[in-house]
Amino acid sequence: MRVHRFGAAVIAVAALAAGLTACSSGNGKFVVGIKFDQPGMGQKQPDGSFKGFDVDVARYVAKELGYRDDQVEFKEAASANRDAFIQQGQVNIVVATYSITDARKKKIGFAGPYLVTGQDILTRADDTTINGVDDLKTKKVCGAQGSSSPKLLADKFGDAWKSQYLTEQPGYGACLPLLENKQVDAISTDATILAGFASRSPGKFRLVGKPFSEEKYGVGLKLEDKDTREKINKAIEKMDGDGSWKKYIDANFGEFGNFFTTPPAVERY
Repeated sequence: MRVHRFGAAVIAVAALAAGLTACSSGNGKFVVGIKFDQPGMGQKQPDGSFKGFDVDVARYVAKELGYRDDQVEFKEAASANRDAFIQQGQVNIVVATYSITDARKKKIGFAGPYLVTGQDILTRADDTTINGVDDLKTKKVCGAQGSSSPKLLADKFGDAWKSQYLTEQPGYGACLPLLENKQVDAISTDATILAGFASRSPGKFRLVGKPFSEEKYGVGLKLEDKDTREKINKAIEKMDGDGSWKKYIDANFGEFGNFFTTPPAVERY
């Protein structure tokens, strides 16, 4: 009898642990990984609330999955830990400028895309000399350390250009004052990130609007959870069709919203 009780206890503990891992939270919360430091996409506000296009998309999806707004819990997901958060069950989904790539699709399930962007250029509003990536060949450009965006330019223009013209900062927010004060001529990364930062200073900056790469942002979740993935795909299609997608674009990107006018078609795989 004692053996049976011990075995039952072990099974009960294992089931509880598995349930907590699968649900990401034992209190009915729907945990979403987002960026906390990207204006326009995902940013934690001084009062502890969250704002951004990714935040709005996450809330819409959660509602379509049957969760109330007060059940949604946001967890900071840096680029480096998004995959691990999903695989370890620390979050239910990730909505954090998470690009769908062939390599990631081997280990992460993606719904969407819900937004397509690409690497673009931000310059001062009164600077008309930069109108495409080739114009950066003799210009001082700021990028973020650890980002793939500066590397794309360095690969294009070479090591000599990198040493002479590229300035790297800890984040894109640190690049903005350099641009404003004419210490650099441009900032280059995803158009959404540039638009988010620039929208905080209306009239000061110009987004060139000629992307030279393509990034498809998707909602990440466990690879094997195909049922939830399809539910999220349907939620994204509903969001696109009922006007919510456009409303979220306008609310988060201000004058730069006209660069993101059409929701992308959902890709199922």
